[in-house]
Amino acid sequence: MRQLFRYMRTWLFISLLCLVVSWSLPVQAATSVSSKLEQQVLQILREHPEVIIESVQTYQQQQQQQLKQVRQAFLQDLKINSQSVIGESPTTGASQSKIVLVEFSDFQCPYCAEAHKTLKQLLVKHQNKITLVYKHLPLIPIHDQALPAAKAAWAANQQGKFWEYHDALFANQNQLGEALYIDTAKSLHLDLEKFKNDAFGANNIAEKSIAKDIQLAEKLGIDGTPFFVMNSENFSGVVQLSNLEKILADAK
Repeated sequence: MRQLFRYMRTWLFISLLCLVVSWSLPVQAATSVSSKLEQQVLQILREHPEVIIESVQTYQQQQQQQLKQVRQAFLQDLKINSQSVIGESPTTGASQSKIVLVEFSDFQCPYCAEAHKTLKQLLVKHQNKITLVYKHLPLIPIHDQALPAAKAAWAANQQGKFWEYHDALFANQNQLGEALYIDTAKSLHLDLEKFKNDAFGANNIAEKSIAKDIQLAEKLGIDGTPFFVMNSENFSGVVQLSNLEKILADAK
């Protein structure tokens, strides 16, 4: 296989050299050279299809290694400089804690709604031991109200009411829509004009902020919700309170 790769590299080099030479030839001659090179390369690939498979596998391994390094760096930041990870994201629980739980969530995701109930129980039992950080990850291609709901929650956060608004959205997940967003803002006594402008104004300030969370999720290779990171652990999907408590105990 290594000999084949060396041969391929040599062949590609010669091919490129020929292409350079062909630039100085008349158009018809250059086209002929290019066509012959294409046919010869295709013939090699037909005779040795394993080259493609091995190349794909090598690429996937490189991608996985890069992702592993990115996640390790993120976990390291979470341990030694958690505020850099938290940023402007809303938090609840202990104001200062060595145990930080980062949640990537979508207000229209049914699994997130289930996880929300579990997290509420966790915080009731361990509110002085853990800091919960909320990161927006609206799954826009499959949830049409995920981004509008996230923008509304972001706007509520600008008036110090994120968690109340967050709870209301999950409690009324089957009613997500503009009417719910406005009614919830009213029930929490938010400044309605500011809320509307922050959430849905022409400046798109909410969407720009949420995009930062989405970019972080993409960088970490997160493709589903809910997704959690706590100290040296990451886990996704519906989680049980007992599992969270075990991870919490191990993290201590």
